[in-house]
Order: sequence, then C-alpha cells, then structure tokens
Amino acid sequence: MIFINRKTNVIGKKCVSLQMVKSNMTSAMTETDHNISDKKLRLTIRFGRSTMAFAVGAPQENGMLVYEPYEINAGISMAANLREAFTVSELLQSGYKRVLAELDAPVMLMPADEFKTQDAEALYHHTYHRQGNEEILSSVLSDLNAVAVFSVNKDLRLVIDDHFQDIRFQPLMQSVWTHLYRRSFAGPRRKLYAYFHEKKMEVFSFQQNRFRFSNSYEATHAHDALYYLLYIWKLTGMDADKDELYLIGDPPHRDWLVEHIGQYLKLYRVVDPETDFGNIPLAGRKEIPYDLKAIYLG
Repeated sequence: MIFINRKTNVIGKKCVSLQMVKSNMTSAMTETDHNISDKKLRLTIRFGRSTMAFAVGAPQENGMLVYEPYEINAGISMAANLREAFTVSELLQSGYKRVLAELDAPVMLMPADEFKTQDAEALYHHTYHRQGNEEILSSVLSDLNAVAVFSVNKDLRLVIDDHFQDIRFQPLMQSVWTHLYRRSFAGPRRKLYAYFHEKKMEVFSFQQNRFRFSNSYEATHAHDALYYLLYIWKLTGMDADKDELYLIGDPPHRDWLVEHIGQYLKLYRVVDPETDFGNIPLAGRKEIPYDLKAIYLG
C-alpha cells in the first residue's frame, strides 16, 4: 500500500424558490462522523482553493438542490470572506444551524489500525512541514480502512463555530474517494483515477478495501499532468493493455491530454458525470464541482 502524500441557482426538475425548497425539506470535532442521513437539512459549504460555495437540498429525494457560488475577495482571508458572505448570502441568512464544511486542504492518509489521535498532529506537521494557524482534524474512511488527517484554519473554524451548532468537517476528496471506491468493483480490471479541480490533480487507486495509491499534484499544464499520470502508472505496476485510467473533473487542455494518453494506454476515458450519477438532472450541471455532486448523488 502506498500513502503519499452571488447569485443563487436552484437546480431541480423545475425552477423553484429557496423558500419552497426549505418547505419541502421540512415536510468542533476532532474525529468526525459522516453518516449524513440528514443532508437535506444540513447546509454544505465547499471551501475550495480560492472558491467558496453553499448548497442544500435533497436531489435524490425530490430532485431539488439550491446551489449558491460566492465570489471570493482574493485580498482577504477565507475566514473574512465567509464573515462577509453572511451579510449577503441568502442561504447563509436562512437560519441553518447544521453544516458540513468540505475543505480543500492537504490530506495525510493513515491505515485505520495504525492511527493514534495523539500522534496525528505531529505526523501531519512533519509530512507537510507546516505549523501555522491551523487545527488538525481527522475523518474515518470506514470503507477504506483509513483515516484522513487534514487541517482547517483556526480563524475560519471560529467563524463557522460562531454561526452553526452542529458542525461536521471532511476533506474535499472524501466524497470522491467514497463514491469511486464503491464503483471500482465493476469489472476485473485495475483502475487508476485522476480528479482535476482548481488546477490540481488528485490521483488514487484502490486494492480490495484499501487505498493502493493516493497523491495530489499541481496540474496547470496538460504536459505536467501527462507526465505524472504515466509515472504513477509505471510506479504502481499498471498494465498499459489491460488496466484502466479514468479522468474526472476539469483537466487542462482536455483534448490534448486525452489524445496523448491514447498513445501510451489502451483503456482510458473521461468520466461523464450524468452517466456516472445515473442520469439525475443535477449531474449535468457543469458549474457544480464533481466532489459536491458526490456528496448529494453518490
């Protein structure tokens, strides 16, 4: 096993008001619990690298989701942006007290049977050589027998604590890992996944009920993405004729990348979210990140 390290859009079967969605839905922690059976009553805040968005709804139950991207002011911190968002966001002003915070933070994966809470912070700082204004959190990935250790800025955590009572945190990749792990059993071939978002490439694979490989890379240029993918393919002993590569999200210069991957690998494809999530209408909305779709549709 290798562990390396403002405008609201209402999406559904028809356009409805935020109040209608809320009406229909009505008829911190160090180790977090993510058995979220109450997603329709819990606000989700996605903290990307330089983006922020809010969502709430029950698309699998009634086809409805309110999705509200927020325009970040790059000149101030994420915590300050969130504080300002509470003065203008319709969703944030709607009185939700339960929140799932999805964080794009560096993640250290540990086998569950080797994880010790008292050692997590020191190991995380040693792995990423950073020790700033951050709190170290952990999230159990029960399907994969692993624990994800990640961080949240303390100022951002304070703003969240000030506005919500029931708070859950998870790394941005958690929903992607969980969804694709459950789909990885289809067919006998080994699979390597690459999720592209916000100029990053997250590459991972599974073996039985564990991670086989996981790492993230800067992926501004398609040439770099191709180099990293082929290197990982060789490093993990994948077969160019028999195993499969899946590209998810928004790769840089997609057509060029796909064309050149085809010169080296026989079996590869770009994942279509609509097909991947069972042709649910929400899955086709390009403005909603794949990781957020995986929370609500996975």
